[in-house]
Amino acid sequence: MHRIMICEDDPKLSSILKSNLEKYGFDTGVVENFDRVLDYFQSYDPHLVLMDVNLPKFDGFYWCRQIRSVSTCQILFISARSGEMDQVMALEYGGDDYITKPFHMEVVMAKIRSQLRRAFGEYAPQTEERIVKLSGLQLFPERLELELRGTSSPLTKKEAVLLEMLMHQSPRVVSREAMLEKLWDDQAFVDENTLNVNIARLRKKLQEFGIDEGLETVRGAGYRMIPVWEE
Repeated sequence: MHRIMICEDDPKLSSILKSNLEKYGFDTGVVENFDRVLDYFQSYDPHLVLMDVNLPKFDGFYWCRQIRSVSTCQILFISARSGEMDQVMALEYGGDDYITKPFHMEVVMAKIRSQLRRAFGEYAPQTEERIVKLSGLQLFPERLELELRGTSSPLTKKEAVLLEMLMHQSPRVVSREAMLEKLWDDQAFVDENTLNVNIARLRKKLQEFGIDEGLETVRGAGYRMIPVWEE
């Protein structure tokens, strides 16, 4: 059963969407705390998100970027904004489709089924899963997971992107500029602090596997992976 997350601050519309989705056999979760949308997303782990644009405090574009930092889940925008620029922004920030309000429920259901078919059904690309290996350490970029000696741990999308670069280049240095450019492709704005935070998180993640000295800082140049662990 596919899980659909509804992020809509109009209780009446949210209730209508929920009842129709459940009628068609979908497991449905509804966001109630709009300050913690990403937390709810990570705990519910949906296959598809219905995302309104006009939300309290932060808009749907913001939350779409947050979700995209940790997941490739399908995101379908539903909004009263019908301007071309809003639709362009929704797609640029990582949305998969855009429906303007008012809408027919049949259109919403058809688009949901279409997105799910492309991601999980008969239209989903049948490709082998990529695995990046370095001395027994295995990175699974598509599932955002790191594994060593049978033990696995989840990664954020940014952590996986950086770790893949480091593992591919090992033992060569990956420059900070190259890392920032790669992260920039994934998000509208990235600064030096974003990179520092994600490198620190990567080090902590590696320490969970007993790897304390595997990620080395090369002053004035960047970072490199040194396979000091046992396979």
